[in-house]
Amino acid sequence: MRVLFAGTPAVAVPSLNALVEAGFQVVAVLTRPDAPIGRKRILTPSPVAARAAELGIEVIHAARIGADTIARISALSPDVAAIVAYGGLVPPAALGVPRHGWINLHFSLLPAWRGAAPVQRAVMAGDDVTGAVTFQLEEGLDTGPVFGTLTETVGPEDTAGELLERLSHSGAVLLTQTLAAVAAGKAVARPQQGDVSLAPKLTLDDGRLDWKKPALALGRQARGVTPEPGAWTVLDGQRVKLEPVRLRPDVAGLAPGSLSVQGRSVLVGTGSHAVELTRIQPAGKKMMAAADWARGMASLESVVFE
Repeated sequence: MRVLFAGTPAVAVPSLNALVEAGFQVVAVLTRPDAPIGRKRILTPSPVAARAAELGIEVIHAARIGADTIARISALSPDVAAIVAYGGLVPPAALGVPRHGWINLHFSLLPAWRGAAPVQRAVMAGDDVTGAVTFQLEEGLDTGPVFGTLTETVGPEDTAGELLERLSHSGAVLLTQTLAAVAAGKAVARPQQGDVSLAPKLTLDDGRLDWKKPALALGRQARGVTPEPGAWTVLDGQRVKLEPVRLRPDVAGLAPGSLSVQGRSVLVGTGSHAVELTRIQPAGKKMMAAADWARGMASLESVVFE
């Protein structure tokens, strides 16, 4: 079966690898254009584009799927398009080009967390279980009927990045199985059932910790925005980046945002009990252990995170 693969970030690479290893004919990869990376803003291919180049697969770069891109896809005569975190909408004119349409691997248990940041939103909401589905792409936002489902437990210390890494590999297996069933004429897609929730793309503001919130909510928020856009707070008018915090229900009495050192633990007050900082990156410096940062401060008694 001739497959067009659409994807951009690293979490889509395991699916591309799995399809190739399973013997599908990946006729081309559709991905976002090269993007500036790092302090020097060097134009860099997407992880999917880089892997496709290694595999000798044609790469189609498109920030949006317009008429020219649709024409290129049509010329390839794909039987199906597999899409994993491409990062752009597929217009109605493109949906009908492959004979079997577009099949999306989405990292949530639809209809829960429809949108661009399903894993991040699931972690931030405190979900105990998440997963991935393959579904038929249609005009609505992640509304199409579902072919297959897998579940994944959300651990108490899982970050969104760690959870997404696991799902990228198990999801690659699910996508391969779904396409195999489609090729064999045995695939059955069923309408989504359950409560709908939305997972809009994260912004920088989603990472700012409000220390008046309960510690449990702050812990979930910090894990949900790691690695991107990252958790942060404000100190002396400057943004300070934080890695996920640890809950410390044994420590109470600290005012929200106030800091205290107990042994090698750097604690911050919240709207409930304290949390413990793990690593911190002050403005203009590298990420470091919170204990090392605290030692470099003259005194934490007057330090307050805003």
